[in-house]
Amino acid sequence: MTPHDFLADQFQGHRPHLKAVAYRMLGSLSEAEDAVQEAWLRLARSDSGDIDNLGGWLTTVVGRVCLDMLRARKSRREESLEDRLPDPVVSLPDAAGPEQEVLLADSVGLALLVVLESLTPAERLAFVLHDMFGLPFEQIALIVDRTPVAAKKLASRARRRVRGATPNPDTDLASQRRVVKAFLAAARGGDFDALVSILDPDVVLRADGGILTGGMKVIRGVAVVAGQLATFQRMATSATPHPAIINGLAGLVNTIDDRLISVMSFTISDGKIAAIDILSDPDRLARLDLTRPEP
Repeated sequence: MTPHDFLADQFQGHRPHLKAVAYRMLGSLSEAEDAVQEAWLRLARSDSGDIDNLGGWLTTVVGRVCLDMLRARKSRREESLEDRLPDPVVSLPDAAGPEQEVLLADSVGLALLVVLESLTPAERLAFVLHDMFGLPFEQIALIVDRTPVAAKKLASRARRRVRGATPNPDTDLASQRRVVKAFLAAARGGDFDALVSILDPDVVLRADGGILTGGMKVIRGVAVVAGQLATFQRMATSATPHPAIINGLAGLVNTIDDRLISVMSFTISDGKIAAIDILSDPDRLARLDLTRPEP
């Protein structure tokens, strides 16, 4: 094995972790892949013999690359993830690969990713790297070019903004799935009272059909969301729903004639549906790394 091959093999061992870091930083699977690839290019150009901790070095590089990408996104005023749903990480039963498994481990729900997009790039980096991946503030400070104390303050500000902005999801997946089944039953039967009974009073519905539909639509409150019953009924009766795990939470993958038409994620908190996230943008659905189920 050549030194280059040995280095490439070591990098591949760290790749799932790096993809997980970049995804939480960027909320985009394709951009996360670009960030990881850039880290490999920088590693290949470096003197790897001087790197004592390859995992830490690569995490720092990915952090810097993601920070630059977030800053560029802000400066160009590109469409933010507040205007569209983040890319979902979808796992069907027995279909998740190693990289998906790492992305899903201790996963970040779509609702939290939307909140993270409202942070400044430096706040998001400090919060993600410290609170989600345990990087010390001394290392984060080098990335954001600030003191460790200043880096700690960035994470603290981000934490305050995140706290309370999204519901704490129930952790038992079987219980989540029972609530999703109850949602499907209420939708199919057009049962308004049954639907209201499983919705949190402050439930939020985010639906992203893509540019042609005007981007993401957001509605809040049990009365307004339950008022979409006719739409839910059409979806439940015209498509075939398949249970899935979406960013670590119970969800559905909906198909018509084996064609993927939507991905639905449910945030269940205290046994009630606190958030529903629906991605139906055909362009983005086509790019999902998903083994589609048989109808």
